[in-house]
Amino acid sequence: MSMTETLDEDARMMEDAARRFAQTEIAPHVGAWDEAGEFPRSLYQRAAELGWLALGYPEEFGGTPSPWHLRNAMTIALARYGGSGGLMAGLFSHNIGLPPVMRHGSAALQREVIPGVLRGEKISALAITEPGGGTDVSALRTTAVREGDEYVVNGEKVFITSGIRADWLTVAVRTDPKDKGPMGISMLMVPGDAPGLSRSPLKKMGWLCSDTAQLRFDNVRVPARYLVGEEGLGFKMILTNFNGERLSMAAMALGFSECCYDEALAWARQRKTFGMALVDHQVIRHKLMDMKMRIESTRAWLNAVSARADAGVKGAEWVAQVCLLKNHATQTMQFCADQGVQILGGMGFMRGTASERIYREVKVMMIGGGAEEIMKELASRQLGL
Repeated sequence: MSMTETLDEDARMMEDAARRFAQTEIAPHVGAWDEAGEFPRSLYQRAAELGWLALGYPEEFGGTPSPWHLRNAMTIALARYGGSGGLMAGLFSHNIGLPPVMRHGSAALQREVIPGVLRGEKISALAITEPGGGTDVSALRTTAVREGDEYVVNGEKVFITSGIRADWLTVAVRTDPKDKGPMGISMLMVPGDAPGLSRSPLKKMGWLCSDTAQLRFDNVRVPARYLVGEEGLGFKMILTNFNGERLSMAAMALGFSECCYDEALAWARQRKTFGMALVDHQVIRHKLMDMKMRIESTRAWLNAVSARADAGVKGAEWVAQVCLLKNHATQTMQFCADQGVQILGGMGFMRGTASERIYREVKVMMIGGGAEEIMKELASRQLGL
């Protein structure tokens, strides 16, 4: 059996396991979780038992090194059959919180932080965005001033996924107050129980079952050993972290697009109008094919970009591809959510349908991880335009 065939079989097994899990342990409950504004913390340990939290991490920390090929299979299936972006964002927030520690943290810091998160015992979050800052990461104001063997942190963060529950916060801070540019930024791990840290939940349009918070740091003292890497390298860490986040978001968007297509097709087959099934109307079939066309183009692009990442063929042009793919995938999601609601008609406006939920979740996917406008500009610069 060739390597490609092995990977394909592994991906099929991963997809099947994720589909069964989503259909039995996620989809039946997401409506109630949305109303409650949270999902059970026990789901982290359940996902850890299945090995999903550990995908892509080194074995020495309890991880399972995995190519994007396999991670995408899991992500797409959980999104397609679970139908909840809030669940996905919260359950996998460690995939943006841990990479800076994994790539740049000291061996002692890695041992202290990473294994517990991969076991589902601890929750990790990334805290970069600030009120008034948005995508302009280089302008952040949260400070971490060195005092002996500690840093004293002051400032605010907003729109932080898993911000209320997080046991570990990977925080972008300004360790050189005199340097107002990107070189004054560092990354610091802040324990969730640190005195002086306060958290407020945020109410949102979508991702209702996800934990999203505003954080405030009032003279929060953090041991200096919690510095990730060296001072002044935080901005570079953030930039490299975004590539993986955007690739994962593209896979999620593809899964949600397929979820809308599945629901719309099932509805069109059972719904009767004017004496015939909805799907028997040419206009509805064409809507479904418009969805399918965008889904398949997104899948092909995602597979191509992921294959390059797995082969280590990266660089400026690859970064541009990731940015444009993220835009294309979320636009596909937007189109499919819109058409899904349209095909379902009045039912598509009702809470409880996947298309309605995903329709409300579209904009956070188009904004989070880098807004569309930023993605286009970054891609153009990477391509030397």
